Amino acid sequence: MPSLPKPTYVVHLAADEAAARRIAGLLSESLDPASAACAALARPDGSWHVEVHFRDRPNMPALRELVVLAAGKRYADALTLEKIAARDWVKASLDGLPPVTAGRFVVHGAHDRTRVTRNRIGIEIEAALAFGTGHHGTTRGCLLALDALLRRRRPRYLLDLGTGTGVLAIAAAKSLHTRVLATDIDPRAAEIARANARANRAGAYVTTIVSSGVRAPQLAARAPFDLVLANILLLPLQRLAAPLAPKLSPNALVVLSGLLAKQANAAIAAYRMQGLALERKITLDGWVTLVLRAVSGGVRRG
Repeated sequence: MPSLPKPTYVVHLAADEAAARRIAGLLSESLDPASAACAALARPDGSWHVEVHFRDRPNMPALRELVVLAAGKRYADALTLEKIAARDWVKASLDGLPPVTAGRFVVHGAHDRTRVTRNRIGIEIEAALAFGTGHHGTTRGCLLALDALLRRRRPRYLLDLGTGTGVLAIAAAKSLHTRVLATDIDPRAAEIARANARANRAGAYVTTIVSSGVRAPQLAARAPFDLVLANILLLPLQRLAAPLAPKLSPNALVVLSGLLAKQANAAIAAYRMQGLALERKITLDGWVTLVLRAVSGGVRRG
C-alpha cells in the first residue's frame, strides 16, 4: 500500500510591489532550493503578495530575520504560516510566471519555449527550480549588465561565482560560444547548473565545479579572468574581493549582485581597495547590480 503523501507548508505575506519583489528576491537567494520555493505574485485587484512554499515546517524566526533585512519589521510581523495538502509544491508556486526579458536574454520555462523569437537568446530554466529563474532584480540586473558589456567586449576567460541554476554562465556561453567556469559552494546547485547547461545546449562550454571561494585548482588553472559574474550576497562578496583581485586580467570586468540598494557602497568600497572602479550601477526592485573594472594591477596571461 503506498504511503500517504506528506503535507507541505506555505508562508504568505501581503506587501506593495517593491517590497514584495525585494522580499522574494532575498528569500530566493537565501533559502535552500531543495526545500523551498518563493515568488512575488500580483493579484487580479492589483495588490501584491509573497508566497514561500516549504517541504517541511519552516524556521519562522529565521524567515522573519530575512524579511526584516529585505523590507523591515512590519512585513516580518505580518508573515502567516499555513499547512497545505500534498501537491507539486514548487511547480505550483512558479507555474504561470511569464518569461523574463533582459536585453537579448529571455529566461523562460519549458511551456514558453516556442515564444522565444529568433533575435533573442533563450535560457530555459524549469519551473521546478526555485532560484535563479530571472524573476527578481539580482538575476535580471546581471543579465542586463552582461548584455550591455558583451555588445562592446568579447571576454575570453569567464568565471561565474555562486552559479545557482547556471543562468548567467549559460547566458555568457550562448552569447560568446566560449568556455565559462561556473562554481558553487552547494553540490546540489552545481549539479542543477550542469544539467541546465546541457539542456540549453551549452554543456560543451560550461564547466561546473563545487568550490568555496576562488582557491580551487580548476579555477587557478583558468585564471586570469577577463569577466567575473558573482550574484551572491554582500558578506561573501566582500570576502572575495582580496583573493579575487590577483586572478583578474588587466581591465577585467566584475559584475556583482545580490545586493540591496543600501549595501552597494560597502561592496564598492571593498573592491575599490583592490584596484577596481565602478563603471555602472543598475537598480531593479530595490536590488543593485554593480559593474566594476580592474583599473590597476591585473595579471597578464603568459
